[in-house]
Amino acid sequence: MFSRIRMFLTAIQMTITISIVIILMYMFNKHNKIIRKIWGQIQIKLLGIKLKIEGEIDKNANMIILNHQSLVDIIVLEALHPKNISWVAKKEIANLFWFGHILKAPKMIIVERESKTSLIKLLKESKEKFEQNRPIAIFPEGTRTSGKKLHKFKAGAKLIANKYNFKVQPIVLIGTRNILDSTAMTQNSGTVKVVCLPTIQASSDTNWYDDMAIDMANILSKGIKNEF
Repeated sequence: MFSRIRMFLTAIQMTITISIVIILMYMFNKHNKIIRKIWGQIQIKLLGIKLKIEGEIDKNANMIILNHQSLVDIIVLEALHPKNISWVAKKEIANLFWFGHILKAPKMIIVERESKTSLIKLLKESKEKFEQNRPIAIFPEGTRTSGKKLHKFKAGAKLIANKYNFKVQPIVLIGTRNILDSTAMTQNSGTVKVVCLPTIQASSDTNWYDDMAIDMANILSKGIKNEF
């Protein structure tokens, strides 16, 4: 019951703070990264998150690949990453009244699922973000999951990385759904483990994508089993 009350209060808090972030990003667009970073750090405190970090974020990586369970995934990476990340996000989110500007203001990559035209747009914008020195963050599972296992990766991230010879850093997030579960409508304080794996050089000549998915799945499974 208490976790549901916390979720209700968190929804109000986020409605207000996200609106403030949107306004600030339009007012001070050149500083939109620091605005998002500060917001992420504030959310970590408000949500009662304790971070346990293994490995280091590679600021030279061109692409970040993460598993996806909760909005907390985005909050954590925004709080930790030193660069102006460009998230690959669904068009449905960008089309939300007012709150879609959380993607539009910082010029994130917005795609339409299962669209060939959107794939072309994704490739083009990925190159633009690379030239702007903005790492691309993508959830290759394509949607949020229960967090209990890694779902099959879609091909989009692999196509982009191979085409532009990206350096890819996989990051496994464990426990974020326990913090904020939009399905069960609960919010709890707790620990989130962030496992930063070594950066991989993408190449069409290797099985790096499949091998990476196996490594990430094993780390997630082990982390859940051992309760990190």
